Amino acid sequence: MASKNLYVGNLPFEMNTAGLEALFQQAGSVASASVIIDRMSGRSRGFGFVEMASDAEAAKAIEMFNNKDVEGRNLVVNEARPKEERPRENSFRPRR
Repeated sequence: MASKNLYVGNLPFEMNTAGLEALFQQAGSVASASVIIDRMSGRSRGFGFVEMASDAEAAKAIEMFNNKDVEGRNLVVNEARPKEERPRENSFRPRR
């Protein structure tokens, strides 16, 4: 049984990883959940990822939570795209 990774956008900024996981457990088994945190401020960036245990549970989660109002914000839930490799900038090179 393959797991399915979901992107969850427009999260309330007060939502943490435990809250995100608890919310999505209503749709089925959650393999993992994480709210993305801004490194500089330590605050939520307003989006995260949830890995559902099966395709069927992922489809149910999208159906249940996409465009659902959570703490005054309409969530955006869809299948996560694979992470694109971005070239790392060399910050040690002097600029001209």
